[in-house]
Amino acid sequence: MAGPLEGIRVVEIAGLGPAPFGAMVLADLGADVVVVDRPDHVLGASPETAKGNVYARGRRSIAVDLKRTEGVEVVRTLARAADVFVEGFRPGVMERLGLGPEVLRADNPRLVYARMTGWGQEGPLADRAGHDLNYLGLAGPLAHIGRRGQPPTPPLNLVADFGGGGMLLALGVCAALVERASSGEGQVVDAAMVDGVALLAAPIASAYMLGYFNAERGTNWLDSGAHYYEVYETADGGWLSVGAIEPAFYANLLRGLGLAGEDLPDQQDASQWPAMKERFAAVFRTRTRDEWMEVFAQLDACVAPVLTFAEAPQHPHLRARSTYVDVEGIVQPAPAPRFDRTPASLSRPPAPAGHHTDEVLAEAGYDAAAIAGLRERGVVA
Repeated sequence: MAGPLEGIRVVEIAGLGPAPFGAMVLADLGADVVVVDRPDHVLGASPETAKGNVYARGRRSIAVDLKRTEGVEVVRTLARAADVFVEGFRPGVMERLGLGPEVLRADNPRLVYARMTGWGQEGPLADRAGHDLNYLGLAGPLAHIGRRGQPPTPPLNLVADFGGGGMLLALGVCAALVERASSGEGQVVDAAMVDGVALLAAPIASAYMLGYFNAERGTNWLDSGAHYYEVYETADGGWLSVGAIEPAFYANLLRGLGLAGEDLPDQQDASQWPAMKERFAAVFRTRTRDEWMEVFAQLDACVAPVLTFAEAPQHPHLRARSTYVDVEGIVQPAPAPRFDRTPASLSRPPAPAGHHTDEVLAEAGYDAAAIAGLRERGVVA
């Protein structure tokens, strides 16, 4: 059985960060994704060196020189037979190359043209450079991530690049494909990381607007302010995540910590949160991480170990679900979400640049002589 996007053909212009991640998700879900790499990336490329680039998995690669008219025509030929076109450059770059949505959708009106940028296709900052942290800062969430009395904390580049960026790009593509089934027409998907970050923050932003979320970092129940939603160090230098928000889970947490019979402040008395944190921290430091997990194994208290990327794949739950898989010696996250009839899968390991150039060109209608000519002229590699 193939994934739910089987039969969907995607042309992706190689880039960095969120657009490749979005294309990876589409490939995981069964789409046939062809990534257009640069010819100079072919030098030194090999399957052995490429396989560690996990988020390049699932694609075939063709190397094309987009600075040449013939190279642009190659990509137009691929796009004429595609369902989706993905690019992640600043506004105007693809138009200058002759591969903008007006051109490609004139060739193929059913094409879904997906654009991934930081600031969007228009607006005062549209042509400016930026990275995950900038979008996270401008949209609002970064100001509220961090501990009390400390600067805002960068939460890796997961939120804007991959959550608000690549993941929403993939969702936008899927939505446009669903709409196309009834209209018969493609459309442009403008996925901007700054928009995606704002959307992801909707519950917290609304709580702030309604006065339920303090502006000061580290003073709220979900931002390390509360003692029952915190990370605690254990005797061996390990860490435990505690998220005992609901009263029933909090009661079990106290039971596991041996504090159930004590006269303690009300769970939601924020004035006592700092003192309760100190109390909890002292107790957690009396045992190792694994010893605490044995204590909480039979208590539904929302307590889980903080595992590294090296440890996580070995956890019994993740092993049972095959959340991490081994592909040619490279351990990596498995595709998600899961489908009972059309399961997602890892169809191909990451390929070196240009690895499938001849194969893809032949499928597009180029004969052996034409392919040889393109290669001799440096149009493809």
